[in-house]
Amino acid sequence: MSRIRLILLDFDGTLVDTRRANARAYVETLREAGYAMTEEEYAARHFGVRCPEFLRSIGIDDPAEINRLRRRKIELYPRYFDLVALNRPLWEFCQQFRKQGGRVWIVSTGQRANIDNVMRHLHLEAGVDGIISALDAPQSKPDPGCFLKAMEIEGATPDETLIFEDSAVGIEAARRSGAAYFVVKL
Repeated sequence: MSRIRLILLDFDGTLVDTRRANARAYVETLREAGYAMTEEEYAARHFGVRCPEFLRSIGIDDPAEINRLRRRKIELYPRYFDLVALNRPLWEFCQQFRKQGGRVWIVSTGQRANIDNVMRHLHLEAGVDGIISALDAPQSKPDPGCFLKAMEIEGATPDETLIFEDSAVGIEAARRSGAAYFVVKL
């Protein structure tokens, strides 16, 4: 067996608990646009789904409206950063791994602006070696492409990679990548 030299972290729900902040930002965005949804409904049914897919699933199909709502959600999201919580044990583990020469990437199909904003808020920017986000991974999880792309950039094989994931689609993507993985429950 190869030595693990690359850790890939999902962001929302794995490294950072963003469920309540995301729910509140989406509920406010949708309310402003005349759509009704509760935080509980969003958290139970839609958390972890890419914005365009989420909006289409609730009947919003117009590409211009989807883009407008996506931008508004990103704009509102920082209002709720007091609700985000770092998975400190996982973060500290990854920082020790980096000190020993390992590489750590965030691999998320979330929006890069959202990831960057939360990372700045929590002062995490210097603690990762790279980020793959929705713009970098055209296929949503469970497609393993986002994980495989990070491995390719780092020159790591699946046998040298460890993935941390929380969602069913993310776990399936990790499994399909061929790498070992841990399921995280916040």
